[in-house]
Amino acid sequence: MCIVEATAVNPEGRISYADLGLWNDEQGEAIKSVLHKIRTFSPMPFAIQLAHAGRKASTERPWQGRKQIPADDVLGWQTVAPSPIPFSSDDALPHELSIKEIKAIQQDFADAAKRAVEAGFALIELHAAHGYLLHQFLSPLSNHRIDEYGGSLENRMRMVLETFQAIKNAVPDYFPVGVRVSATDWMQVECWDVESTVKLSQVLEQLGAAYIHVSSGGLHEYQVIDVKENYQVPFAQSVKKTVNVPVIAVGLITQPQQAEDILQKHQADAIALGRVMQYNPRWPWHAAASLGEEIRIAPQYLRCQPHGVKDVFQPFRTS
Repeated sequence: MCIVEATAVNPEGRISYADLGLWNDEQGEAIKSVLHKIRTFSPMPFAIQLAHAGRKASTERPWQGRKQIPADDVLGWQTVAPSPIPFSSDDALPHELSIKEIKAIQQDFADAAKRAVEAGFALIELHAAHGYLLHQFLSPLSNHRIDEYGGSLENRMRMVLETFQAIKNAVPDYFPVGVRVSATDWMQVECWDVESTVKLSQVLEQLGAAYIHVSSGGLHEYQVIDVKENYQVPFAQSVKKTVNVPVIAVGLITQPQQAEDILQKHQADAIALGRVMQYNPRWPWHAAASLGEEIRIAPQYLRCQPHGVKDVFQPFRTS
């Protein structure tokens, strides 16, 4: 499955001015047209990740520095957050969301979910990770509210749970909705952590989550991440031990056997690939050859199967 990443549910929810959005019907129709064209040459199911960047919005594109753009700039806008605490000391203060504004954002997620179904996506992933708005509500480092959306763990989880429920109410009963979470803020102070993630995952399972996709970090500029091979897999394993829905692992998983070992050791039920797929878009083909599995591809590519690798590539033929 290919998951279209970080698609904003309203204009202020974009990370940068160049981001994809699904806040109006024109965008929905455009995405629907793209998916229709893709299906003429690929059987790949497509999902979409619905997101709101919160205080990490209004930035330059990543390859141009990712610096926040001032609200009075033609390419910038006022950011929002659970509390008026910026992500970086160089960032402007975000606007603290009122209860009415929180409800409006939840409705934006629900409306975008309807458009995703109509566009032909097979699944929705709710983005509650990497320091974006929903994660900002979860973490005590970014959420200093004293109302029903702040304070206790139950209150801080409320935004995620209500948004998830709003999406579930907006799509057909059969339609799967998963959730991506950051398992820890990677800080040496009280923060969002693995234990909190486990609790959130258990409640999401009760509400009907299709899966939990476990990443980490992104909330605080002074996070200290121990980046190494499989560094986030233990977080996925901790969640998997406590829920019955599938759990996805991600993070410096770059080799086919490495990914296979995670599955065989029951540390996770599926593997997500990000940067490694950008570096090597044919990664699944090489994985199939390495592990002796079959993969369906467009018939135009069948002639590129290496000599000595038999029956790995199988043709996909459109009607």
